[in-house]
Amino acid sequence: MNTWLPLRHFAAATAAALALIGCSGAGGSPSASGSTSAAPGTAAPSPTTPVRTPPTADPPTSSRTPAAPTQTPNVAPPLGSWSLQPVWPFTTLAQAEAWERSYRSGGHQPWHLDPDQTALSFTRDFLGFEEIDRVTSSKVSGRHARVGVAPTGPEGGTAAVIHMVRFGTGADAPWEVVGTDDTTFSLTTPAYGALVRSPLVTGGRITGIDESIRVQVRQPSSDAPLGTSKCCTPAGGDDQPWNVTVPFSGARDPVLTVVASTGGHVAAVERFTVTAVRTR
Repeated sequence: MNTWLPLRHFAAATAAALALIGCSGAGGSPSASGSTSAAPGTAAPSPTTPVRTPPTADPPTSSRTPAAPTQTPNVAPPLGSWSLQPVWPFTTLAQAEAWERSYRSGGHQPWHLDPDQTALSFTRDFLGFEEIDRVTSSKVSGRHARVGVAPTGPEGGTAAVIHMVRFGTGADAPWEVVGTDDTTFSLTTPAYGALVRSPLVTGGRITGIDESIRVQVRQPSSDAPLGTSKCCTPAGGDDQPWNVTVPFSGARDPVLTVVASTGGHVAAVERFTVTAVRTR
């Protein structure tokens, strides 16, 4: 920053003349000790290490705090936290509000108000995991909902816990998927909300035996995946790392979904995890 020194007046040696001597401004820079010059009447800021403030809302377990977008003062974030990303079914608040108007006028697509149905529609219709067709757990707390989903059959345990948030305000604000709560299978790379490009390096941790990991990149405006990893990456053990690189193309939505899945023992997809990334 620029620091301006105050004017100082000096009396001339004789009464016949007065000389006014001013100090010119100079670009401030840290001193040898690392401190920065301060403007008159202000305290010099002490050097600190930048820290990330955790989001006010409860983010998905798999999420990592992204670089926060430019925020408008005194405007509430539409998902309750600036760090949360709209994964599915709406890409913008305007889309969610358009659905609200259509629902109020004609009862259009009431399933958007049911977190269980939203979670199953996400896994079956968007991710393409048709075998995952039942709910194992459901919990709503304020504007957040967490729904466990699983494949058909008594041996199929919970495949994932879908984290959803009301998109907008009001009693009829629709549910929006923002991520998953992960335990024995996680997707931590890329970081939640990160800005990405192709090829995409993905990874996380997994506990299991003879696992077979497949990764896809998807967007709401496309039926087909933007990219799919080669099938399939072997993994297993106790909390072991895994990684897969996925090339993708055709991204036009602001938020993409990265989904990693594993299966093959009792169902094609037995566990999965998702994260949200940004294209701009």
